[in-house]
Amino acid sequence: MGLRILNEALSKIVNAERRGFGKVELQPVSILMAKFLNIMKNRGYIKELEVLDIDRRGKIIVELNGRIKDCRALTYRQDIQVKDIEDYRLRTLPTRQWGYVVLTTSKGVMDHERALEKKAGGKVLGYFY
Repeated sequence: MGLRILNEALSKIVNAERRGFGKVELQPVSILMAKFLNIMKNRGYIKELEVLDIDRRGKIIVELNGRIKDCRALTYRQDIQVKDIEDYRLRTLPTRQWGYVVLTTSKGVMDHERALEKKAGGKVLGYFY
């Protein structure tokens, strides 16, 4: 269920970017979605992220900066080993220069660069560029 919520939220963000909106309100939310969006914020793809009451019916307000071309969550969790991360990134992302694959590992949710640094494989959640 968490990946369906994440997939809907990411498609809302892409649609708002294409229409030129400055903010998006995402509801329903999950902790996994908050972690995914936090990675996007740390990498400079979104300006600000405001999480409001994630325990209850909460919502997340995302301030966009016009940098996102596409972001998607995989509806199936695909296992990936450390040695295969670079090959997967090259197949999934359109270019070597930008974009990130987000993984959930035993060491937490992280992008592919941190996963390579920590030598941690896991399951692919999605990607953004």
